[in-house]
Amino acid sequence: MGRITRRKVLGGSVAAAGAIAAVFMPIGQRPSTASADDKTTKKRHWVMAIDMRRCDGCRKCTEACQTAHKLPKTFEWIKVNEVVTKVGTRYFMPVPCQQCENAPCLRVCPVGATFKAADGVILVDQDRCIGCRMCMAACPFGRRYFNDSDPPAFQDPFGHPTPEYPVPQQKGTVGKCMFCVHQTEQGKLPACVEVCSMLALYIGDAIADVATNGKDTVRLSEFLRNNDAWRYKEELNTGPNVYYITGHGQDLEF
Repeated sequence: MGRITRRKVLGGSVAAAGAIAAVFMPIGQRPSTASADDKTTKKRHWVMAIDMRRCDGCRKCTEACQTAHKLPKTFEWIKVNEVVTKVGTRYFMPVPCQQCENAPCLRVCPVGATFKAADGVILVDQDRCIGCRMCMAACPFGRRYFNDSDPPAFQDPFGHPTPEYPVPQQKGTVGKCMFCVHQTEQGKLPACVEVCSMLALYIGDAIADVATNGKDTVRLSEFLRNNDAWRYKEELNTGPNVYYITGHGQDLEF
């Protein structure tokens, strides 16, 4: 599976932060598939890989996301779909925001509230969002939610929601998954990756060419190639930054 090393990163909070920070090493210390221009202009390019061979549909990722972002139970920023094939077999498919390179939601926003950060993640500025919901209509993955109720009280009296940490969601605005960039920039795992007991979710940096599920560290390009990764609705040419693995008989190597 192109594994570089195996690490325990879910121990104590200090140890975990240090271990994960070591995974996302500075550019130039790991092989990269990105162009030279990308290396000089971008620090990170966050992607996610989801190994559906491991997912058991427990929805812990959904619940952890809701807790971390103080979302109502009806808001599933990462939604776990159950898929039944024509021959009757079933599997589970977690679907977060796909963080598209050619994002339809970004193009239709009339006020520029939806924008792409330098690390490739699509964010929403709630201070600019007017709640027109055009982005919701444009998203082919259905991964945006309109906030139609008053937000919970902000625990920090001096705090204010930011695009990187939009908590709590503001009434009359649209929200979605943002890969927990407030966590990854500190060398921590996104909420969904952190709680996945099946180790099915990987957060990765395409520039550093590395990804982790909190236990195993893999070379991203090899991991995707060796396990026949694919992208959801790729025929729409939105360029998703979420990769799925169903495999063709490769060993899981638990």
